[in-house]
Amino acid sequence: MSLLRVDQLRIAFGAHTVVHGASFAMEAGEKLALVGQSGSGKTVTAQSLMGLVEGASLGGSAYFDSSDGPQDLLRLTPRQLRAVCGRDIAMVFQEPMTALNPVFTIGDQIAEVLQVKMGLSGAQAAREAVALLEQTGIAEPQRRARSYAHQLSGGQRQRAMIAMALACRPRLLLADEPTTALDVTVRQQILELLERLQKSMGMAVLLITHDLNLVRRFADRVLVMEQGHLVEQGAVAEIFSRPRHACTQALLASRPLRDVVAVQPAAQVALVAQQLRVSYPAHLPGWRGWFGQGEFVALQRADFVLPAGQTLGVVGESGSGKSTLALATLGLVKSSNGITVFGQSWGGGRGADLALRKQLQVVFQDPFSSLSPRLTVEEIVGEGLQVHAPGLGQAPMRQRVLQALAEVGLEPAQFPGLLERYAHQFSGGQRQRIAIARALIVEPRVLVLDEPTSALDVSMAQQVLQLLQRLQRERGLAYLLITHDVALIRAMAHQVIVMKDGEILESGTLEAVFDAPRDSYTRALIAAAE
Repeated sequence: MSLLRVDQLRIAFGAHTVVHGASFAMEAGEKLALVGQSGSGKTVTAQSLMGLVEGASLGGSAYFDSSDGPQDLLRLTPRQLRAVCGRDIAMVFQEPMTALNPVFTIGDQIAEVLQVKMGLSGAQAAREAVALLEQTGIAEPQRRARSYAHQLSGGQRQRAMIAMALACRPRLLLADEPTTALDVTVRQQILELLERLQKSMGMAVLLITHDLNLVRRFADRVLVMEQGHLVEQGAVAEIFSRPRHACTQALLASRPLRDVVAVQPAAQVALVAQQLRVSYPAHLPGWRGWFGQGEFVALQRADFVLPAGQTLGVVGESGSGKSTLALATLGLVKSSNGITVFGQSWGGGRGADLALRKQLQVVFQDPFSSLSPRLTVEEIVGEGLQVHAPGLGQAPMRQRVLQALAEVGLEPAQFPGLLERYAHQFSGGQRQRIAIARALIVEPRVLVLDEPTSALDVSMAQQVLQLLQRLQRERGLAYLLITHDVALIRAMAHQVIVMKDGEILESGTLEAVFDAPRDSYTRALIAAAE
């Protein structure tokens, strides 16, 4: 039999059906991609195979050729399913910050899988955990194994998740956006790692993604999903060259398009950084740690100027200092020499900082961890108004919330009970739109965009990009764009800085940096994205 055969899979939450009779098969060693817009049912389809869809009614069958023989995954008891999951089937989740335990080190979490599932001793599991981290391309794997999830960058957390999933050498890997948080160079390393393990072990990979370039490079076959229906499937070359369904055609046609205002020489300066430096206390090894602390320098000698109405793109590998630069700009971490926002610096007192914060808002990389799970959508989006416009009545506030949500493509007609829902009831892309609405509602003059489209499918990313471009034209917004997406930089940025190991390697206009890069690292980033 096939390694996995799914027949007429149906998933419903109460009276609402989210997957309608999906059928597909996977062979051992096959690389199958499942693509579609956010909310199309991709992730819930994969999660149903591991019993991770809480509160849903499942129909159909999903026969898997496990180590104990063919089993219908939809009919197994929780105990039987636990025996299969981790050993025969593993999953890499889209949002590693919610999947990693915050109170255990990364190494301990990987070692636990090896001890429970593979029967290794504590010492063997610890050594193997370091080796797995090294395989996924994490620098200083021994030190990172002793780190906690919050001490890693987004890309490093995703690589740690991949190491954990591959620990038991599963027969089937369900990879839900496994390279979302990774820069373009490391993304290729992860693909090569997955391909090498797949060939050596005969492992099959079900890749859930909205990155069509990733699909083209990696997958053998592709499934296209729209509103819970499988609308097209076939070989990657066939689907990409001759797409039949309108959904597939729309996905392939979605490309970041540049539509920005020209540089205005007399524009007011929004942000200025001079010799910006950020460091953290670090434990010194050996006897030196008894007498004092060292420091880890996350950012140093950073200079930039961002005029109003323009976009400064910051590009570099995960861990290069991009997010640290964003946090320093927002006044969320202490920095040496500081930064000025429209001529004002952080630390001018509570009132001055509050007024400054209204001018400078942020859209974080991981919307799930930045949106409170205890607040409704109305409370999340309207929270800024409670702080910066406390005298606004309930009715005007609700109207402002609805307007902000409509600007990012979320309407009550499309999502019944929209204002009363919680963040976990939305897909990753929909959560990112909520995060953007929350930032826009107080009408800031500067937006710090930390990977604003990394969680979005290509068509939704195009819509968000167009929204951001329109807002910049109409309101004169300045954007500090943190990303590893070279295509997004080309579409939005007026100026670019390239970062590596906490320093700026190269800076200048978009044309100067991308069309005639001076540094070999910049050339490698551009080449990896093509």
